[in-house]
Amino acid sequence: MWYVTAASAGDSTDSGQSIFSLSGFGTLGVAHSSEDRADFVSNTGSLVPDGAGHSRRWSFDVDSRVAAQLTADFDDRLSAVVQVIAEQQADDTYTPAVEWANVKYDFTPDFSVRVGRTILPAFLTSTYRKVGYANPWVRPPVEVYTLLPISNNDGVDAAYKLHTGDVTNTIETLYGQKDSKTVGGGTVRARDTWEITDTLEYGDLTAHAAYHQVRLSLAEGIPFSPVKLFTLGASYDPGDWFVMGEFAANRSDAVGDSNGWYVTGGYRIGDFTPYVTYSRLDALSNPGLGFPPAGQKNISAGVRWDFHKNFDLKLQYEHIRLDAGSAGTLSDIQSDFQPGGTVNVTSVVVDFVF
Repeated sequence: MWYVTAASAGDSTDSGQSIFSLSGFGTLGVAHSSEDRADFVSNTGSLVPDGAGHSRRWSFDVDSRVAAQLTADFDDRLSAVVQVIAEQQADDTYTPAVEWANVKYDFTPDFSVRVGRTILPAFLTSTYRKVGYANPWVRPPVEVYTLLPISNNDGVDAAYKLHTGDVTNTIETLYGQKDSKTVGGGTVRARDTWEITDTLEYGDLTAHAAYHQVRLSLAEGIPFSPVKLFTLGASYDPGDWFVMGEFAANRSDAVGDSNGWYVTGGYRIGDFTPYVTYSRLDALSNPGLGFPPAGQKNISAGVRWDFHKNFDLKLQYEHIRLDAGSAGTLSDIQSDFQPGGTVNVTSVVVDFVF
């Protein structure tokens, strides 16, 4: 697996070792879409104003970001982390935003509690969902990850590890809320968010399951409505090759019911990793409210080149077939857009960590 490195900085403890570590990551990317009457965006949906396609055929906004993370280990039990990310925002700026900001206390080596802004660990790759270098693809498949575009939570979470022979189960639970700005100055409000997840690790195998529930209001004046999300995923990575997949079921009166899934496989040949992905999003109901049903299938292929320590270059091509009468996950849809049909997306990115 790929991972993020860290560097020490700042003050030191009595032993001379710094209590602070600084790390970061970033992606410089460009995406091209063949559709000129709507925009292809990442998995953030209405949280960004535009992407590749109608707004501009070649867009640097879809995948580009830079982030820095400062971690403080005060002692063996108490630590804190702040992560700040600059990426496209709802107002089409790159104003830095706080992604994580929390304090963690380890009551035992296997039980910890965090308070503050933490990740929403609903997906297999949630912890590093925005770290391009840690992912095999240019971006996590939109057919699954767009079902939960919000990536963090303000509140409290707890994690407990269970060890059974060579198997480790990490059970996490959280509670909190989150406000997110949308295009046009609106706000999506999430209240009474709670989630429970279980991550199983056994050798080269990782399996992940999560149940997420929240009361959601899409805009001022719109009442809160319940949203439920269930996810199940697994990856197997013995080193020379890997295979991974996820399934997600979203149930919501606000945006309709949807199922999404993907399967990805890749093979490492020296510094090169070619990979293929098949993904699918099925719209099971349409709630109205001006939202077209989001159904599509996606066949994509790409190659990753680790050309330098802590750097990679990825080229990815996606062939998206929209369901009849559907705009899929496209955004900024124009009045003369024709639902259905196909969209081809080509992306090139350079990922790095420090």
